[in-house]
Amino acid sequence: MFSRLRADIACILERDPAARSSWEVLTCYPGLHAVVLHRAAHWCWTHGLKWLGRFVSHLSRFLTGIEIHPGARIGERVFFDHAMGVVVGETAEIGDGCTIYQGVTLGGTSLYKGAKRHPTLGRNVVVGAGAQVLGGFEVGDGARIGSNAVVVKPVPAGATAVGNPARIIQADADLKREQAASQMGFSAYGVTQSDDPLSQAMRGLIDNAATQEHQIALLWQAIDKLSEQRPDCVPSDAARRENFEAEKLNQMVGK
Repeated sequence: MFSRLRADIACILERDPAARSSWEVLTCYPGLHAVVLHRAAHWCWTHGLKWLGRFVSHLSRFLTGIEIHPGARIGERVFFDHAMGVVVGETAEIGDGCTIYQGVTLGGTSLYKGAKRHPTLGRNVVVGAGAQVLGGFEVGDGARIGSNAVVVKPVPAGATAVGNPARIIQADADLKREQAASQMGFSAYGVTQSDDPLSQAMRGLIDNAATQEHQIALLWQAIDKLSEQRPDCVPSDAARRENFEAEKLNQMVGK
């Protein structure tokens, strides 16, 4: 028991830069308290003491603001960071090394008793603040769930799910698009992939802008080579100025 507690404290010290000492984590981190109380509640639940397990879970909810059903399975080194308002359902499973932020729901979409109604998180999954993961599917090892995402289908290992409804960012084209969007001052994570005309227009603009940036870079390389061959040919500094008005684009899309 104490070795698991030490591992839980160590993982918090590793992942939270605000944590300054083991004593601070032990006494002031509700995420750690919720995990410890859940282990007691889960032991009661699996040994036939259903009411006592629910009561311990209810007490933990009152003390920490984190609601974990005593039937849920939680692995080692799981970190509930801040985690106020987190809800974990009865058949949910959380793998080793997961990090879950505030406002997350690991919920179910089925009303059948005894069925696998809640999600299974693999190892080292990160679930962002406000995300809703709903259904009895699996989220693969190392996956990332973006803040406020609504996930209703499986997420492959190592992938990122963002948006409402969540889309999977895994292909190289999508990764390059997100990188280009972030350079322009906004992120396309919050838009859907195909069912929103605005998102389609934004995707087209981002791809076009990224292509133009690449072509301009090639042109400047050619001009620099020409300048080396002809010292009298000096390009104007005005041509090097950035004319892309990112702030105006942000205002147009409502950021």
